[in-house]
Amino acid sequence: MVKKTALVVCPGRGTYNKTELGYLRRWHGDKQGLIHRIDNYRTQCSQISISELDGADSYSMSKHTRGDNASALVYACAYADFLSIDRDEYELVAVTGNSLGWYVALGCANALSEPAALQLINSMGTLMHKHINGGQVIYPIIDQQWREIPGRRQMLLDVMKQVNSRSDCQLYISIELGGFLVYAGNELALKYLTQLLPVEQQRFPMRLHNHSAFHSPLLQAIAKMGQQSLPPELFAQGSMPMIDGRGHIWQPHSTDTQQLWDYTLGHQVVATYDFTKALQVAVREFAPDRLIILGPGSTLGGAVAQSLIEINWQGLSCKQDFLDRQQSDEPLLISMGLEEQRSLATGV
Repeated sequence: MVKKTALVVCPGRGTYNKTELGYLRRWHGDKQGLIHRIDNYRTQCSQISISELDGADSYSMSKHTRGDNASALVYACAYADFLSIDRDEYELVAVTGNSLGWYVALGCANALSEPAALQLINSMGTLMHKHINGGQVIYPIIDQQWREIPGRRQMLLDVMKQVNSRSDCQLYISIELGGFLVYAGNELALKYLTQLLPVEQQRFPMRLHNHSAFHSPLLQAIAKMGQQSLPPELFAQGSMPMIDGRGHIWQPHSTDTQQLWDYTLGHQVVATYDFTKALQVAVREFAPDRLIILGPGSTLGGAVAQSLIEINWQGLSCKQDFLDRQQSDEPLLISMGLEEQRSLATGV
């Protein structure tokens, strides 16, 4: 049987929400070893176990979205999903991710061993929580058919410039996320930003709960603390290509692990994460038959589809084109966080 090729896409921190409660119990009862190792590590760090978080009676916004909890929980779900992909059906040709998803991608590609991936993800998530600084706001640049609105991007950049002209305001582009721009800024900047931006779709501009000013210079101190506590020796060359938040491809066997450490705990923390570019480079370079988005959640699917529409990938020009393709016998995107699609990736 000829295997289908697949690009693996790893989710960010904000993907474990109320509907994902119990994700590990529901899908990964066969991975108690992995879950137990993560629980043990967090117990040694005097932190609540992921089993307790996942097995809670109810979802708590304050508890489940905290950086020190959400990071480890998303990693556990995503990495367990990665291990569940049917390797008889798929040849995994590359891996990328959004924000925290870059750390998960490093683990999937064996650029970090399982213990090293957990150490990095848990450590950075804990640092983000303890030293939370500023926040993030998300705003669309597309219309209802997922086509970019003419002039919208420039308007958003002009607003950022206007905010930054005020004293004591710091505002940056945090993430290029398909059809959305994510801002990062200090509190005063975010206050002015939300006053200046027109309300869109009755919910934007949207402040992301419990998020710091990720991927901006405001996290210079976090980057330095991460570099001091996480040595370059944790990193290896990896077993498959990895596409980072600049669209740079890290190839197996030729990766400089010192540079990989420097990017991961330097540029990746303090500069814009261009997920759109990462995804577009990945499909152009590796031309996968399928894109498999790891769980938890399914919110990254829209950003992936919007990134493909922007470059007219395989003739996709709008949301309806994408939906039609998804309903065909050869869907392009498989989201493991959606029960109806999950079996397409796992074969179960």
